[in-house]
Amino acid sequence: MLIRTKAIIIKENNVGETDRLVTMLTEKAGVIRAFARGARNVKSKALSATRLFCYSEMSIWASADKYVIREAEPIEVFFGLRDDIVKIALAGYFSQLLIELAPSEENAADYLKLLLNCLYFLEKGQKPAAQLKAIFELRLLSMAGYMPALEACAGCGAFESPVMYFMPQSGELYCDKCHKGGEALSISVVSAMRYIIYAQLKQVFSFTLSDEALGVLSAVSEKFLLHQTQKTYAALEFYDTVK
Repeated sequence: MLIRTKAIIIKENNVGETDRLVTMLTEKAGVIRAFARGARNVKSKALSATRLFCYSEMSIWASADKYVIREAEPIEVFFGLRDDIVKIALAGYFSQLLIELAPSEENAADYLKLLLNCLYFLEKGQKPAAQLKAIFELRLLSMAGYMPALEACAGCGAFESPVMYFMPQSGELYCDKCHKGGEALSISVVSAMRYIIYAQLKQVFSFTLSDEALGVLSAVSEKFLLHQTQKTYAALEFYDTVK
């Protein structure tokens, strides 16, 4: 069966002298691994289209046990990411999360849109890295079935208090009267978290916070992700080292 889909390379491995084995986030089939035969040959049309973080139009042959890339035409190569080690490290973290949380063998159009938008803003430097990291973590978790319960206090139903408390283990939110521990958050950070998970995907980047508040937002979204997935991420450790 031939699949025609847009896809972005989120992991690449060299195989033999000229081939590549790539992991792709595809619009129509989610995360898949595919062979790109002869892709490392300088005369191959797939040379640039199958490189890490290249977004391409793909024709992929799917058989019972493997995928093979037949044609690949680059749409966007995100060259600007390669000029900055912090940017490439954060993009690598996004990729590792997608391999862990994005679906396989099913439509993943929204996952692809989230990644492409984050990479665009990251490459152009139009949004702080801490903001993009928090957006990606919280929105990806929500899409994958780990949405936190931020509508109101889990104890009394209050919509807000001057300080609210978030529980990364359960994803619950408590007001300043009901809490018994948790991460203390200003209402501006809580509002940003709500916006990230509830806003339309195309609008999710349209908010601003102070640098201090962004730091808090990034830290609490990371704690939530680590608690929910119960995993460590080498790409996150590398990002923390270089940022």
